[in-house]
Amino acid sequence: MSENRVVLITGASRGIGAATAILAAKRGWNVAINYLSNAAAADAVAASCRSEGVEAVVVRADVADEAAVVEMFKDVAKHFGRLDALVNNAGILGTQGTFDGFDGDRLRAVVNTNVLGAMYVAREALRLMIRAQTGVIVNVGSRASTLGSANEFVDYAATKGAIDSLTTGLSIEAGPHGIRVNCVRPGLIRTDIHASSGEAGRVDRLQHGVPMGRGGEADEVAAAIVWLMSEEASYVSGAMIEVSGGR
Repeated sequence: MSENRVVLITGASRGIGAATAILAAKRGWNVAINYLSNAAAADAVAASCRSEGVEAVVVRADVADEAAVVEMFKDVAKHFGRLDALVNNAGILGTQGTFDGFDGDRLRAVVNTNVLGAMYVAREALRLMIRAQTGVIVNVGSRASTLGSANEFVDYAATKGAIDSLTTGLSIEAGPHGIRVNCVRPGLIRTDIHASSGEAGRVDRLQHGVPMGRGGEADEVAAAIVWLMSEEASYVSGAMIEVSGGR
């Protein structure tokens, strides 16, 4: 069994999750790549990771399904025998609109994935890490948690506010067990999540409001995440790191 450190990344078949998986592999991490629906994309990310000389496995699970999350962690633990880091990244975004027009089905879907899903995943990671008395959790939040995303997706913003609170609370609970918990809050990042909101060109429309004058790239968010996973961040816990170009 490899002595490389192991990271599980949820929502890793695309965007920030995929970029993080590939960068972690370049830094010598074995990677468990979680996905929900696009097996081909997840397999491609795994192949990219393996090309860096590390081990990579693909694990399908809907993070909103508690039983599926429990099984995913069992599979990862069985395969690697350890879990050193979690990147709690999976999330969904509804189409743009005002809050009064969001029905119950939409609200439940967003909360179930972005809040309950993140909680299920963090809980299972903590159970393994507490046993080992070491570990790192990086939650992927959003600048939306403080900006509010009015007239676009207030529901999504609210779920990311929950991730901020989760990060703060878990960093306090987990610290005595040698576990660090932090949050990265991306701003306007060029990923295909914007297309799911109904506006693929959203970054281009809004980037003039970013002090740095441009949208960010998934690789730039991945760099912050992988740094938080590293020993260079050994005394960083409970932090909210903005990767937003100053916006």
